[in-house]
Amino acid sequence: MTIFLQSLDYQLWHIVVNGPRMPTTTIEGVVSLKPENEFNDNDFKILQLNSKAKHVLFCAVGPNEFNRISSCDTAKEMWGLLEVTYERTNQVKESKISMLVLEYELF
Repeated sequence: MTIFLQSLDYQLWHIVVNGPRMPTTTIEGVVSLKPENEFNDNDFKILQLNSKAKHVLFCAVGPNEFNRISSCDTAKEMWGLLEVTYERTNQVKESKISMLVLEYELF
């Protein structure tokens, strides 16, 4: 999945790893989120990258994972949930293999 995202647009992978960069403005030294009516073309492009990354992740997962990640706001959150699922799946597989090897050896 990493390579796929990078091949589409390396910035997509950057957003998955680091999260989206929200458009901000500085007023009297205080940084705050820009109101949507002040967004420029660059701001919309940045936000669109997060949406593209989310779309790619939605298309890549099955129905069970989709239900788990569909409530996430960012691609980074989605990726974090998918990583946890992948790690759990690998742990379950390794446990099953260990149990089968033990059963075989006891047989």
